[in-house]
Amino acid sequence: MANTATEQMLEYRGRPLRRKDNILYYGSMSDKYIIMMQITDSKKVDDMDVATRVSVQLQLTDPDLRSRDRVVKKTEKGGLYAAMDVAAVWLERALAAK
Repeated sequence: MANTATEQMLEYRGRPLRRKDNILYYGSMSDKYIIMMQITDSKKVDDMDVATRVSVQLQLTDPDLRSRDRVVKKTEKGGLYAAMDVAAVWLERALAAK
């Protein structure tokens, strides 16, 4: 589906945030690094699914590398808020390094 004027672009701390099923991508593919977060476990709270375990990976965006060779750092967090916090710090530090 094409990007339309009515489609909202999500951002977190000034960087793009995209979701595809249980995977969230944080950052821009035009940068050297991006964050991939995969929700590996969730629970029902009222009528919503809430993430209880999230895998976080700092990845290189180089398309010539195999997917496992792109992973620079990885961790697992006990919820989406903790995952987003570590993702933001890792991405900022990686993109600031020369």
